[in-house]
Amino acid sequence: MTEQWFPSRWPAQFPDRIQLYSAATPNGRKVGIMLEELGLPYEPHRIDLSAGDQRHPEFLRINPNGKIPCIVDPSGPEGASCSVFESGVILLYLAEKARAAGNTNSLMPQGPHERWEAMQWLFFQMAGFGPMIGQFGHFYKFARDKTSDDYGVNRYSAEAKRLLGVLDGRLAGREYVVGDAFSLVDIALYPWVLALDFYGGKDHLGYATFRHIEPWVERCGARPAVQRGLVVCASSAS
Repeated sequence: MTEQWFPSRWPAQFPDRIQLYSAATPNGRKVGIMLEELGLPYEPHRIDLSAGDQRHPEFLRINPNGKIPCIVDPSGPEGASCSVFESGVILLYLAEKARAAGNTNSLMPQGPHERWEAMQWLFFQMAGFGPMIGQFGHFYKFARDKTSDDYGVNRYSAEAKRLLGVLDGRLAGREYVVGDAFSLVDIALYPWVLALDFYGGKDHLGYATFRHIEPWVERCGARPAVQRGLVVCASSAS
């Protein structure tokens, strides 16, 4: 976290709101969905990844790692402004902000056992599910003609299948990943499952054999706030 700073390249029309700098990628969609679900006032700014906005010096002042999403909150902890990057951390930050404001559904379970259970599955997404699905997509869709063999496709196909199996097993007999209610864990995982459509890899991975995932996808996708969050920062408008 750093001090508040609104980059002039993406001017804030509403500087009293959370400023979101993002794109409609799986990681970016997480934060759009979270903000919509919580109903927190925010102002979105689209970061054009194809134009290299993420490498612009003003963006790097918000996130030195040059990745989306990131936020600037003018009313952070103890009233001080701050910036936050890394999508999983942003989800936790927004959940805590909503809880502190009295939101009865912060999308983070509050019981001690469920809270740690949620943390485990959130980090499952951050450390494994998202990166490995992303690597599968890279080699399957974008790099098949750029390598001399099928090692990359085979390696990440196997790992993607394994991780889908883990998620499928978790969802057996459950409506959502943690507890009985939709949570930030579902928000973290859902856009990465949707990414399989973009990569065109569902049949290759035997997606239909994971019987519990698609009903969960449909439950998540039926939520109006999820539908709104998916398209945040998808247009060319700031």
